[in-house]
Amino acid sequence: MTRILVIEDEKIIGEMISMYLTDEAFSVCRVENGKEGLEALRTFGPDVILLDLMLPDMDGIELCKKVRRHSDTPIIVISMNTKVNERIRALNAGADDYLCKPFSMQELKARIGVAVRRYKPSLAAEEAGAAAESRSGRGIELDLQKRLVLVDGQPVETTFSEFELMKLLFEFPGRVFSRDELISTLRGLDSYVNDRSIDVHITNLRKKVESNPKEPKFIRTVWGVGYKLVLE
Repeated sequence: MTRILVIEDEKIIGEMISMYLTDEAFSVCRVENGKEGLEALRTFGPDVILLDLMLPDMDGIELCKKVRRHSDTPIIVISMNTKVNERIRALNAGADDYLCKPFSMQELKARIGVAVRRYKPSLAAEEAGAAAESRSGRGIELDLQKRLVLVDGQPVETTFSEFELMKLLFEFPGRVFSRDELISTLRGLDSYVNDRSIDVHITNLRKKVESNPKEPKFIRTVWGVGYKLVLE
């Protein structure tokens, strides 16, 4: 059973989400502040986190960063704030998706499904990829089963969206991917992603894998087209 951690201080909204997801056969743990959220992350072991940005004890963006220091569990931000800058802040902090209130419960369920599929590849997919559990080149390695990116043997933290981008680029080194192609890779079922969020993910990846992100050796920009991975 998929476990959902709901970090939401508004009682009515939190209870509505919890009731709906419980009826849809999810296991739900709801807490009302960041401190309880961090504790539930340890004790409940969620598969997906639903995170409100307005919490009584800490900023949701800061909580998102704290979660990322210990876990790569998918985070779907749920917020009244519809400003693009706030969405970008959330993505930069490690969120994988952003859903604006009010939203339909069916859409929420669909986005949870996308997050789970990205985080937990099917057994068949794992078996099919058993012969290619890792990929490497020029000091960068992808461990597909553990969903880890390693640079010179050292693991670096990535969000699910960042890892999916790296996996795609590694599958076709040297190929130039347009932003539209990268958006299609991440979008899933109406997930919030656009040209700007792709650029944010690429910038974050460069900070993590490049010795000098301003002069990248690996993830190169092809002006007017998109991005490519250089491993030669």
